[in-house]
Order: sequence, then C-alpha cells, then structure tokens
Amino acid sequence: WLLAWFGLELNTLMILPIIMKSHHPRATEATTKYFLIQAAASTMILLAGTMNAWLTGQWSITHTAPTTTLLTTLAIMLKLGIAPMYMWYPHVLQGTTTHMALLISTWQKLAPLTLLYMTHNHLNHTTLLLLGLMSATLGGLAGLNQTQTRTILAFSSITHMGWLITAITMSPSLTTLTMLTYMMTTTATFLPLITTKTMTDLGTAWTLSPTALTATMITLMSLGGLPPLTGFMPKWLILKELSSAALPLLATALLMSSLPSLFFYIRLAYLTMLTTPPTTTNSEHKWRLKTKHTKYTPQMTVAATLLLPMTATLYATT
Repeated sequence: WLLAWFGLELNTLMILPIIMKSHHPRATEATTKYFLIQAAASTMILLAGTMNAWLTGQWSITHTAPTTTLLTTLAIMLKLGIAPMYMWYPHVLQGTTTHMALLISTWQKLAPLTLLYMTHNHLNHTTLLLLGLMSATLGGLAGLNQTQTRTILAFSSITHMGWLITAITMSPSLTTLTMLTYMMTTTATFLPLITTKTMTDLGTAWTLSPTALTATMITLMSLGGLPPLTGFMPKWLILKELSSAALPLLATALLMSSLPSLFFYIRLAYLTMLTTPPTTTNSEHKWRLKTKHTKYTPQMTVAATLLLPMTATLYATT
C-alpha cells in the first residue's frame, strides 16, 4: 500500500509543473484544483492502507479488510473523476491546454486504474456497477449543455470511465481492451482539435483542412460507439458480458445512458462537417481556424475507426 500511495503521489507531483507551464491564471487554478483533489484521494488511499495494515497485520494490497474496501473505492473514483465525484474534472480540463487535457484524460488515469485492477476482486461489485451506471448517465446528461470542446471531452471521458468501471467487475481482460480503445479514440479525437476552444471554432476550419475534419467526424462517431467503428467494440462486449451475467436491466440502462453522449458527439460532428459551406473565404486574411496536424494523427484515426473486425483477436490477446 505504501508503494502504491508513493507512486500515485509521485505521478501527481510530476504532472503539476506541466499543467502550469502556460503561466495562465486558468492553468494555475486548474493545477491547484487538480493538486487538492489528487492529494485528498491519495490521503484516503493512505488511510485505507494504514487501516488495512492495522486490521490484517500486513501491507499487501491483495489482503484487504472489508472496512477499507469502500474507502479505497471512493479514493480511486475521486482520482479518476467518476460520478458522483466528477465535478472537478471538467473544470481542470477546461483550464488547461488541449495537450494537457489529453494527458490528464489518458495517461493520468493509468495509475489509479492499475490500483483498481489489482484490488477489484476485494471491492464490492454492486457498488462498482452502481458507480459505473451513475457515471455513464451523469456524464452523458451533463455534457448536453456544453459548448466548450474540452468540457465536452471531459464529460465524454466521465461516461467512458463509467463503462470501464462496469467492465472491471466482469472481466479484467475486457477492462484492458476497453481502456486501450478509450485511449486510442480519445487521442484520435483530441489531436485534430488541438487549436479549438469552442464548438463554433470547428465550423470555420473546413476550408483549411477538410480531410482532418472528416476524420474528426468519423472519430467522434467512434467515440460515441456507433457500430461499424472501433468504439463500438468495448460497448458490445460489455453488454454481452452483462447479458451473460443475467443483468439485462443494467445493460439496458447503460445502453440508454450512452444516447445523450452520442447526441453531443453528433452535434459536434454536425458542426464540423454538415454545416460547411461549399465556398471558400474571399477575405485577404485567413480568419478561419487553422488546425495543427501532428504526424501521429492518421495512425490514431485509423486505429480509432477500423479495428472492429479484429475484435476476437484483440479480446483474446488482452
């Protein structure tokens, strides 16, 4: 437990200067919020570990007392930004740059998820399923009213974490596959949107980078989990596992909770592609949004959209 806590603290402390790098007041505010939340969660984990050592007589993560499991669950949920402890997450992402938002949404989730992965056998599965459903539902509903790109992607991340928490109660290998798919699709969505701040920015980028916006639209559909794309794969497998475990009501509720999030993905896609005028700008200065292309964007887009036929192979190898 001590080493796990030490690793989480180190992970948090190392990311703080990177979040503050832009020297903007919003970035400083986001860093402060992030630090306070992560420190509180780490303290809860340390408390749970200490209580566990007191009750069981050993510091091993695999030996947990029933009284400490709930505290551990809450601490990890707080670190991951899962409902009902998710309100800090959109604010932090909105205050940082898009690169940092991507890092917080993907890389920073690995350490808490690893801890959850190691302790999931001892945690209360009913609590995890309830938190997963709540996160998927609230993430979708709260994102409906947003116009800021990073905030929308933050609520999207909260929704995906709900699916992931549900998956961890069923199968660890499915959790790994869900996490990998989430990281691929999120990265592929973030990369073309590096310079965008609001939804209206997307509508002006068409004349300069139609290919990138087309790829972004398809990736957004994949993030929403539409069938022919990669994003459908984890949802399909999770629903299959839930149905096999005789939990059809939970499967239906999760499926319904993905509809609001799919709505705001479609709204983003509508602004990127479907409202584009066929004419180019006549002004001398290019006032339209110029998107930055990174060399990894094509590879990530392909991975985020075309891996569905490899479902069986990926599921068997994770």
